Order: sequence, then C-alpha cells, then structure tokens
Amino acid sequence: FAEVIRGSLKSWLSWSWTYVCAVWFAMVLTMIYVLRSPLKLQESVTAASVFLNTLTPKFYVALTGTSSLISGLILIFEWWYFRKYGTSFIEQVSVSHLRPLLGGVENSSSAGLFTSASGEVEQRPSVSGKQAYMYTWVTGREPLTYYDMNLSAQDHQTFFTCDTQQLKPEDTVMQKAWRERNPQARIRAAYQALELNHECAAAYVLLAEEEATTIVEAERLFKQALKFGMHHIRPHPQSDMRDTNLLVYIKRRLAMCARKLGRIKEAVKMMRDLMKEFPLLGMLNIHENLLEALLELQAYADVQAVLAKYDDISLPKSATICYTSALLKARAVSDKFSPEAASRRGLSTAEMNAVEAIHRAVEFNPHVPKYLLEMKSLILPPEHILKRGDSEAVAYAFFHLQHWKRAEGALNLLHCTWEGTFRIIPYPLEKGHLFYPYPGCTETADRELLPSFHEVSVYPKKELPFFILFTAGLCSFTAMLAMLTHQFPDLMGIFVKAFFNTLFAPLGFFADKMESFMPSCLWYQLTRI
Repeated sequence: FAEVIRGSLKSWLSWSWTYVCAVWFAMVLTMIYVLRSPLKLQESVTAASVFLNTLTPKFYVALTGTSSLISGLILIFEWWYFRKYGTSFIEQVSVSHLRPLLGGVENSSSAGLFTSASGEVEQRPSVSGKQAYMYTWVTGREPLTYYDMNLSAQDHQTFFTCDTQQLKPEDTVMQKAWRERNPQARIRAAYQALELNHECAAAYVLLAEEEATTIVEAERLFKQALKFGMHHIRPHPQSDMRDTNLLVYIKRRLAMCARKLGRIKEAVKMMRDLMKEFPLLGMLNIHENLLEALLELQAYADVQAVLAKYDDISLPKSATICYTSALLKARAVSDKFSPEAASRRGLSTAEMNAVEAIHRAVEFNPHVPKYLLEMKSLILPPEHILKRGDSEAVAYAFFHLQHWKRAEGALNLLHCTWEGTFRIIPYPLEKGHLFYPYPGCTETADRELLPSFHEVSVYPKKELPFFILFTAGLCSFTAMLAMLTHQFPDLMGIFVKAFFNTLFAPLGFFADKMESFMPSCLWYQLTRI
C-alpha cells in the first residue's frame, strides 16, 4: 500500500510540475510589470535602445567574430571528444551529473538478473578449410580473415599435437603444418607426417578438413583418425589432455558430418554420448550443436529439456540459447498472432512470455534480428565468434534461419516486437536490463573476425549527438553573420536594430493591453506596495 501511495504521489508531482512552472513564469512577468515604475524599466529599455543606436558597425563585426570563434572552438572540442570517447562531452556531463540530480536513472554498471560471457572469442566448427577454399574459388573473396585463421592455427596446435616430454617426429611436422597459411603446404606436411607414422590421427584430421572434397570423404578420414586416436589412448587411461581434446574434436566432427548427410538421429545420439563421456568440456558448446539438430528433427520437447539444463542463471549464455528459447515460446502463439488484434485486446499471458523472451534475446545479441528478417545479407560464418557480437549473429542466423522460417508466424512476431527492446534499454552501454551492459569492444573484434566485404553491424549506432549538430549550426550561423557584417556593416546595423525592435514589440504590446484592461488606480496601489 505504501508503494502505491508513493507511486501516486510521484506521478502527481510530475504531472503538476508543468503547471507549476507555467504559474511561476506568469508570476514573474506580473512582478516585472508591477515593478516597472520603481525599477524604472521604461527608462532602462529606452537607454538600451539608445545604446544600440550608438553602436558602430565595427562593434557588430567584433561581436559576431568573437561569437563565431567561441562556437568554432566548442565545435572542435566536441568533435575531438566524440571521436576519442564515442559520445558528446556536453551530453556526457548532462547524463553523468545533471540527470541524477534531476531524478534520472543512475549510471551504474551493476549486473542484471543474468550473467553473460561478453567479450569472449570462442572457437566453433562452422566451415572447413575446404569449404572456405571453394567459396574463394567461386566468388573470388576470402571468407576467413588472417586474424581468424591465426586463432585457428593456435587452436590446432593446442588440440592436435600431443604434449609429451619429447615430441615425436610426426608431431613436430604437424606443429609446423598447422602454422602454414597455404592449404597446399598444410596438405603436403600432413602426408609427410603419415610417412613418418601412418597412425598419426592429427594428419588425418588435417586431410579431412583441407583435402576432402565431399562430406562422405571427410567422414571416412575422420573415422580413420578416430580409429588410430582410440588405439593410441586406450593403453594409457591417464593420457594427456591434448589427446582427449583431439578425440572430442574428431567425434564432434563425425557428428556434424552425420548431420549434414541427413542422418540426424545418428548425429543426435553421437552428441549425447559425447556430452555424457566428457561432461566437463562444456567450453566446446556441443549442446548448441545438439539444439540445432533437435530443431531439425522438430523434437521441441527435447529442445526444451536441453534448454532447461543449460539456460541457467549461473551458466554463460549465447545467442543460440537465448534465441532458441525465444523461438519455442514464439512458436506456441505465432500462428495466431496479429498486431491489430493484440493492440485491441492486449497481449495474452503466452504472448507476453514470447515477447519478453524475444526482448531478452535481443538484449543479449541485438544483431541477430536483421539477419533472421533478411534485412542484412548473410555470409559464410567465421571459424571464431565473439559473444554478443556481429560474428555470433552471423553464425547463429546461418544455421538457424531455416528453423525460424519453419515455425509459422515466428518471424512476423519477431518483426513486430524486437525493436521494443531498445525502449527498455535507452543506454545499453551503461546499464542493462537482464544482462550486463552491452560491451563496447565488440565492433573492433568483429572487424578482425569478419571479412572486409561484410558490413559489420554496430550497436548502439554511433550517430552524431545533438549537441555537436547544434554547435556546428551555431558556428556556421555566427560565421555567416560575421562575414555579412564585415561586407555590409551599415545594412547589418539596420538589420540588428530592426531585429531587436521586433523582439521587444510583443512585450510592449502585452504591457499596453494590460494597462487598458486593468484599472489605473489598481496599478497605482500595486506599485506603491
């Protein structure tokens, strides 16, 4: 009850503040008019008019020149501050110092209800090197950047070489192979490693990734790698962690091959077995591949069961988890959803849950909806993605757009509601709603991960602040006045006098009307008071 009273009082104060200001302004005007005789305002206005008449054109030139110089300096400082810090200095001062004093939202960067792994570049098996090579051969464009391939080379050295006290000769060759940027050089090194040891699992992995021209051939090479990898590890239960990583990678790739060849149930079984066998390797995000495969099977109950385990407040989020949760809730109501009907009757509980899930997903990664709604063209996803960045949005939409299209009306519901998220979070870099504030470093990292021909999505959009535009307009206007005053001093003097006379004309007209309306004796008594 106390909260209701407090809310009503606050709303009443905000409603009455406009009228209080209007009454205060009217009282000030009334007091000025009443006290015009004791304060000799008429003589002051007359003296001001005489003073303006006595000013020389040179004074106007100096005045406009000085104001132009000052506004120009302000404009230069505002532009420099905006280029360096990404925001207007005047706007930043207003938001940081004046808004809290006026009862605005506090600028804190505290966590919301959920946590997020922002700013993490993680590896995900998206496309193989052969696919990237074929894409380059067909389009003439490089889909993978040097930075992305360099990260892949580091991952390959981590996953695919055995860390023993003394490296074997084939492991030394494979270490050099993964550093090579030329695909043909990597393939030659893999064959050289097989000549040294025909059971080198890492060499078969490289050949499957680089030389195989079909998925069937790649699957055959991965099975050979798995056979020799299992034979190498079985005698050593306490084997090196890198050997375990190699096995996990091979099994995951075999599951993805089965997924692409249409053996989806087999792929789901392989992924589930892999997650049971290596439960601590959640960093590889195998559950996200499992979610995509289950969506392809339209096993929505199983999808919900996986989300119940991984969409937890204590676990890091991803675009796959957030948008898949939104898809399931949107699918339940999207086939009958109509914006016109919803505006008339309001949203039902299920529709409200779906809209809130979409807002949650958009807050985590605001770049995804434009790809799902095909407002931006898709490209081949990179091998590494940045959480909450444009690279993650490209990778998610590349693999999940078909699932959104399959759910009738889901894209229509997304189209009608996703932009409402930005009204909930007016300052996403300062304070989030359900997640941490949106990291401002994603743009730089995404430009390194995504190819140059792709237009990187930027959030929030860095538009020129109003204060910079206002300062630029003021500077241009005063510079024009200075130039005109210098060229036509007499004409500008006449113009300034006419301008001020026109400016004070409404005040004189209002005073004359008040004198004619009110009795003269009343004004006399008020002036005596």
